[in-house]
Amino acid sequence: MINLDEADVPDVGASVERAAEKTGLTSFLAHAATRAVALCATIELEISQLEGADAAAFLADLGLSESGLDRVIRASYDLLGYMSFFTVGEDECRAWSIARGTPAQAAAGEIHSDIQRGFIRAEVVAYDALTSRGSMAACRDHGEVRLEGKEYVVQDGDIINFRFAT
Repeated sequence: MINLDEADVPDVGASVERAAEKTGLTSFLAHAATRAVALCATIELEISQLEGADAAAFLADLGLSESGLDRVIRASYDLLGYMSFFTVGEDECRAWSIARGTPAQAAAGEIHSDIQRGFIRAEVVAYDALTSRGSMAACRDHGEVRLEGKEYVVQDGDIINFRFAT
């Protein structure tokens, strides 16, 4: 992490490069398994004290689409080779972390071994489709829900309903 001055926040990318040069980290960051994430600790403190809508408005005023904490989490997941898929039910929505390249049947096992053993098919819809349509039923009506087999490689942000036999 590179802690920026508040004045450097609007141009985060260039600020990271300048900070890396200034601190001698440029050659270190050139390695494949490294990453620098710039944030301003003062701003992050302010964001943490705001409600969701106010925090989003504050970030927008700064020209940022997400907080530094979210960028750190995203970079960490990327470096670790992880991604998330979601399960959505009437009473719960949950994110599950898996390694990139995980097939659907193995992803089902992250939820419960019985689901993996009895795997039949995965009903899959993309996150963007579900959030724009508002419901799985609307996604089905628009042909955006796919049935995938056990070898389907789960994609980052997939929303999945696992069909399985007990």
